Amino acid sequence: METWLIIVVILVVILILGIGIFIALYNSLIALKKNAEKAWYDIDVLLQKRHDVLAKLVETVSSYLTYERTILERLTQMRTQYMNLPSNDIQSKINLSNQITGAFRYLFAVMENYPELKSNQNVIQLQQAVMELESQLADAREFYNEAVTLLNTRIQQIPYNIVASIAGIKPMPLYKVPEEERQDVSTRLQF
Repeated sequence: METWLIIVVILVVILILGIGIFIALYNSLIALKKNAEKAWYDIDVLLQKRHDVLAKLVETVSSYLTYERTILERLTQMRTQYMNLPSNDIQSKINLSNQITGAFRYLFAVMENYPELKSNQNVIQLQQAVMELESQLADAREFYNEAVTLLNTRIQQIPYNIVASIAGIKPMPLYKVPEEERQDVSTRLQF
């Protein structure tokens, strides 16, 4: 009878240790996931600010840019589309954000052809605000990609992959710079 009791105690200890290890691994994965989500929400906040500046910029330059109405309309349309995306649709938001960044670059290149815009104080302030936000976005994207890489790597490691599979924790997408952004901006419309 004593042997049976020892076996039961050992099994209970193993079960408790196993549950403890599972909880520790799960909590570690949740912390990584929450950190990556927070990094995304930081980007989302900056993108919202950029969209507010975008609306002001479009309003300010629309009276000057008579031939480039298409870009202004497209920027406004993309801004609205971004605002209507579900907050958890990170990949779609990343893709649309990259398109908006390309449209901004194009708009700034076109604005160089308008001397009255280059000297307009409101436009200069708005351009500076956009450039500052873009710099902050670059930093936030870097932090996001670090957080996501850490999460995605951990999800693939043993024994975390087992816990992630049981808990339904999925990899998150990296924020990748599209090839177009690595090239010089052309002042021809490319939508």
